[in-house]
Amino acid sequence: MGGFFGVASKSDCVYDVFFGTDYHSHLGTKRGGMAIWGPNGFQRAIHNIENAPFRTKFELDVEEMKGNLGIGIISDTEPQPLIVRSHLGTFSIATVGRINNLDALVDQVFRSGAPHFLEMSGGNINPTELTAALINQRGSIREGIQYAQSQIEGSMSLLILTENGIYAARDRLGRTPVIVGRKDNAHCACFESSAFLNLGYTTHHELGPGEIDFITPEAVEVIAQPQETMRFCTFLWIYYGYPSSTYEGMNVEKMRYRCGDRLALRDSTQADTVAGVPDSGTAHAIGYANRSGIPFSRPFIKYTPTWPRSFMPHKQSQRNLIAHMKLIPVDALIRGKRLVLVDDSVVRGTQMRETTEFLYQSGAKEVHIRSACPPIMYGCKYLNFSRSTSEMDLISRRVIARLEGDKAVEKLDLYADPDTPEHARMVGEICRELKFTSLKYHRLDDMLEATGVSPCKLCTYCWNGKE
Repeated sequence: MGGFFGVASKSDCVYDVFFGTDYHSHLGTKRGGMAIWGPNGFQRAIHNIENAPFRTKFELDVEEMKGNLGIGIISDTEPQPLIVRSHLGTFSIATVGRINNLDALVDQVFRSGAPHFLEMSGGNINPTELTAALINQRGSIREGIQYAQSQIEGSMSLLILTENGIYAARDRLGRTPVIVGRKDNAHCACFESSAFLNLGYTTHHELGPGEIDFITPEAVEVIAQPQETMRFCTFLWIYYGYPSSTYEGMNVEKMRYRCGDRLALRDSTQADTVAGVPDSGTAHAIGYANRSGIPFSRPFIKYTPTWPRSFMPHKQSQRNLIAHMKLIPVDALIRGKRLVLVDDSVVRGTQMRETTEFLYQSGAKEVHIRSACPPIMYGCKYLNFSRSTSEMDLISRRVIARLEGDKAVEKLDLYADPDTPEHARMVGEICRELKFTSLKYHRLDDMLEATGVSPCKLCTYCWNGKE
């Protein structure tokens, strides 16, 4: 994933960009970058942040930077923002998204006359550089952004920093958010609305799908109107989004309460306590506890001072180790208890199996697992949510393949339907394999209702394969 933050201000904006970008650190920890336009022209810094927080890596840079226009990015993939010189002028660009047809677009750009691309350390082409090359094929930045978004299969939201202001563009189908904030003599644009609250900004508006705004200290000009069709990523509410952020009018924490509430409405499990897997499972568990009447507790505490979020390391074994090491048990709340444990999702199943074993070893009598979303059937092809190389990494797909053999793919719709015997059989197999006392998944219709957004505007691809 990734997240960005841009500021146009009448006064120096460096610290706003610095702190606003840092507030996106939960979205990735591979690369961080800042670009500022000011009296010294374009200034830029990019650092690897895999082993240290964004804030500590950039503390010296911000002392050297000066300017009233700037952008920052947390990227879980390529180094950015980039500085580009072209017939459209000099600009800096930062992107959040995924390009599935990268090779075809590279060939297309080569045919149009581009001499080369710089190679990334992994031997791949930087998607942000490719996006800039597509933009440069048109006569203005606005036309270039629209052209790039029309050609990219996947999604692409971006910020472009120029000498006169900042272009903010939301991806064509609005899969990711872009929010504009305002305060006296300044505007900002970001992925997470929570990123600007402590900086004194209030919400100006949320860009619609495909919308492009030009942002200056004085004004926000809509230079490309939003499209009608939207497919916002529902999983941002379920897992990735920060609790204090709001998307499409629905706060993330509130949605998770509503989600847990609806999960409990269809459950009659008898238990002593309800707990959430820190962090994103906690809010779902609170909603579940409030509805069920089963007391909420924290039977294990996440040790946050040194352990990062478990999805960050590249190796699955490292993620599993961190997931285990950062959770410290509270014996008095576990031993002899029947627990309902709510998590945002069950993806590969590895961490949840180890967490359950950990609870049994700590004296739990029963561990009932509840997932705040339906079984994940497909790897996301629109956002960089996962580093998995195969959909067979998903516990649901492995079980279906074991049950159906060569017919597994053609029967996925049956297994995704919560009212079929196939679905019940799959859930039972997963429950036995991962050694849960019981397992229940959220229904897709109930989960979508919890968002308060029309289902036709939401992407549900990872659960049912529908775009």
